[in-house]
Amino acid sequence: MKNFSAILPLVLSAWIGIQAQTVQHEGSFTGTVIRQVSLNYLLYLPESYDPDKDKTWPLLVFLHGSGERGNDIEKIKVHGPPKLIEAGQHFPFIVLSPQCPDKRDWDAETIYALVKNIAGRYMVDENRIYVTGLSMGGRATWDLAMAYPGYFAAIAPVCGRIDRNYPRRADELKSMPVWAFHGAADDVVPVTDAAKMIRLLQDAGGNARITIYPGANHDSWTETYNNPELYEWLLKQSRP
Repeated sequence: MKNFSAILPLVLSAWIGIQAQTVQHEGSFTGTVIRQVSLNYLLYLPESYDPDKDKTWPLLVFLHGSGERGNDIEKIKVHGPPKLIEAGQHFPFIVLSPQCPDKRDWDAETIYALVKNIAGRYMVDENRIYVTGLSMGGRATWDLAMAYPGYFAAIAPVCGRIDRNYPRRADELKSMPVWAFHGAADDVVPVTDAAKMIRLLQDAGGNARITIYPGANHDSWTETYNNPELYEWLLKQSRP
């Protein structure tokens, strides 16, 4: 024990010396991460669509809400453009309506991969790709725009929740036309965040507007998608 007590200060001194010389080296990593993704979808082609002609078409991407998730593709037809198409309405767009898997949220990277795939396989004008969605799909519309701000020509989010980081990034969307829709009495997704985001986009010089329905609760999508002015507005937008 006496011998140990004698050498302990020497051991500690040597250990402290080693620690003082320890450094953390800087480095960087570059790699590729590949993951497999899949989505079921509905695809509408306009009546005069002809793959043998050079004419290209605008593409409207519709993102449904949480109630339409799953594997039953028919569920997508309960709201929005797919509902109208099922009822016999014709659109001057190619309309892509993917289905989010059950118990999952929309993933911007997966949607973007699907859109790029459709754009490469069909006669799509990539300068005129628009995104709209309701509720969970409205939030995904914002997410997609923020993730790929230079790709889409315009967005129309309907009662979509705003990520808390997006207001301070509003400047990133100042070049993208935005028309948001919300119910004033929405008790699921309050209108305040969407209104603030639109105001920030306007302050940044962006082409942004919001329609607030005075008596509407969360269902602000029925009136929105029944309004021809929405589609007329979208058709006027084109990526520079």
